[in-house]
Amino acid sequence: MTKDLRPHSAHWGTFRACYDGTLKVTPFELDPEPSEILENLAAAPRNPARLDRPLVRRGWLENGPGPDDRRGRDDYVEMGWDEALDLAARELRRLGAGPDLPKSGPLPGAHVFGGSYGWSSAGRFHHAQSQVHRFLNSAFGGYVAHVDTYSSAAGAVILDLVWGNTLKMSRQTPFWQEIAEETELLVAFGGLPLRNLAASPGGNSQHIAGPSLRQAADRGCEFVSISPIFDDFEALPPVTRLAPRPGTDVALMLGMAYVLHDEGLADRAYLDRYTTGYATFADYLTGASDGQPKTPAWAAAICDVPAEQIAEIARMATRKRTHIAVSYALQRARHGEQPVWMGLVLAAMLGQYPLRGAGFSYSLGSIGNTGKPPLAVPLPTLPQGTNRVGDYIPVARISELLLNPKGTYQYKLETRRYADIRLVYWAGGNPFHHHQDLSRLRQAFARLDTIIVHDSVGTATTRHADIIFPATISLERDDIGAAGNDPFLVPMPQLVPPLDGARDDYDIFAALAVRLGVADHYTEGRSSADWQRDLYERTREALETRGDTPPSFDNFLAGDVLPLPVSDSPSRIAQFHADPEGAPLDTPSGRIEIFSQRIADAGFAGHPVWIDHDEWLGSDRAKAHPFQLVANQPRGRLHSQLDFGKASMARKVDGREVLRLHPEDASALGAKAGDILRVWNERGGFLAVAQPDTALRRHVVQIPTGAWYAPVDLPGAGLTCVNGNPNIVTSDAGSSAIGQGCAGQLTLVSVEVWAGDVPPAVSHHEILPKSIRNLQT
Repeated sequence: MTKDLRPHSAHWGTFRACYDGTLKVTPFELDPEPSEILENLAAAPRNPARLDRPLVRRGWLENGPGPDDRRGRDDYVEMGWDEALDLAARELRRLGAGPDLPKSGPLPGAHVFGGSYGWSSAGRFHHAQSQVHRFLNSAFGGYVAHVDTYSSAAGAVILDLVWGNTLKMSRQTPFWQEIAEETELLVAFGGLPLRNLAASPGGNSQHIAGPSLRQAADRGCEFVSISPIFDDFEALPPVTRLAPRPGTDVALMLGMAYVLHDEGLADRAYLDRYTTGYATFADYLTGASDGQPKTPAWAAAICDVPAEQIAEIARMATRKRTHIAVSYALQRARHGEQPVWMGLVLAAMLGQYPLRGAGFSYSLGSIGNTGKPPLAVPLPTLPQGTNRVGDYIPVARISELLLNPKGTYQYKLETRRYADIRLVYWAGGNPFHHHQDLSRLRQAFARLDTIIVHDSVGTATTRHADIIFPATISLERDDIGAAGNDPFLVPMPQLVPPLDGARDDYDIFAALAVRLGVADHYTEGRSSADWQRDLYERTREALETRGDTPPSFDNFLAGDVLPLPVSDSPSRIAQFHADPEGAPLDTPSGRIEIFSQRIADAGFAGHPVWIDHDEWLGSDRAKAHPFQLVANQPRGRLHSQLDFGKASMARKVDGREVLRLHPEDASALGAKAGDILRVWNERGGFLAVAQPDTALRRHVVQIPTGAWYAPVDLPGAGLTCVNGNPNIVTSDAGSSAIGQGCAGQLTLVSVEVWAGDVPPAVSHHEILPKSIRNLQT
């Protein structure tokens, strides 16, 4: 271990650091391509945006709990910790928290939403989502939870139904090694952007995607990148780049499938043994069921890729060992379930799925640790307790939950009912980054009784809270870094003295648990150090059972990263291919379902289909809003986290996000590099800096998500985010009633050069809640 540098971990990488008033960070020496996001860490410990006092919203304090449209623009009263904790505990007791919960029947947690969707820490004990859920289970007997993720919900749900458990199926095959060594053709729908692979939940100690792709290229592997943004795939020879209209990939796939079927190239032996329902799908493909053959010419009219090129890619895939990769980006759109399902069907038609380096993957280009070998030992994770409420929503349905209490909706082939929520408790996340149609989210937050938030910095979410508790950051506490498919356990010793006034989430919840009489349930009499020692023991014992000699917890925390063994067991899909009868998939048929009877019985098409909708360039709505906005993941930060850091700020201009557009579109708008553009639709608008770029196809504009939401009512423009947060214009409609996933990747917008006075971007510390007794320095 390098002298004076201690190991630590973030979601985007393992690193070593020391602190002497300034944080000095060195990437992990075993990481072949460390992420530039590490450069953001130095700005974290003492940033002016940090929260250092409990705050209570004045309107809530003066008028009591209840709906209030002043949330987001009210000011705050600073309080001491005991005073604020007493106030919060009193409100939690009013809503039913305490030790005397009913043994059966309705629980008070049925009116509590435990939000906490976020990436606050790679540490497994100080994982804010686990902490808040454990607390709500202890205090309320449970809570209304969320399922799925903003990143992958639509794709994960459809694959759960037709393929098997998506998380397990996606994380069990070491695809990067196979691609490097065996793949002859990689067809990447949605591209394979390395920026997405910087991060993985819990940490990513080794960024191996880039080296693997280059090894494959050196060996002669060919690549096809299918994305309207050319740099969604690394510049490798040889890369064939297809740039379809955004959101039309399923039509392009159907055109390829038609060629395979029509020219006798589909592997019927594979389809007969390992899949079900191909004959029904073939009727749709040929037009026997609806009168429209899904020919390459039909597909070309939709996706604007030449029919000859569609057909040739299909034929080439049969001549080589071909891997079909579908990224998360494709399913973050209306009917996003369809391209993921169709990608699986396309791989099945090729019949190469059992071959090493061939087949199908979902999320390979979206999460850093996907495609690595799974671990052979369990990881240290905090038990969350039992949620006896049992209710949940798909994660991207927050506004619907809050605005439509007791309303019905469909999800995963079931009809469900929204709860009537009175309290939202959020820790470690920022829904005003993740969620869409932010004006509607503001309306949703206005109707609650109470919102309690823990955060280390002032964000738009804290500006909408009633009670704010300032939390420490991972650099300020001990923890254990660990992630699925990552081969190291990382000690995370405290590197920086805690900011005066901030506390660990665990200590905040423990203090509330004492006041509510549920401390024994929440803490079990353990300190943070006690918990970490016990959690580590689970992994240490598993290593000892294998014959390893892991260090004690104290030696681990004071020492270096600990290598973890990886599993050499065959993946779930490999077991299925070896013995489809003895190791069936977790589907009703036990096979890959090209046609799903239970999906058809629920009133949906029982196989992948092209479905027209109103958020793509071929729709009637495009006549009013002629540009397709792609709001994708940033390169210089993880979501909105550490947006004030060096790598993130380097990609802005004067603190404002950059919007890329094709030079011909810029010329038609009269825009040049550096001009301020207004991007808008009926939901709102944002300002961004113009950057003409030939990497985009015509009529497509691109901006990363993650700018901190700063709405200003601009004359002649209405509510506009001056920092460039695209979620003020994106739709919060679900992908479909099947998956109810986030559809915020693609949105139709209008673009113009902003002719009015240009307001400055709002700095991060200016977003802090406005305090009546302002002690911030």
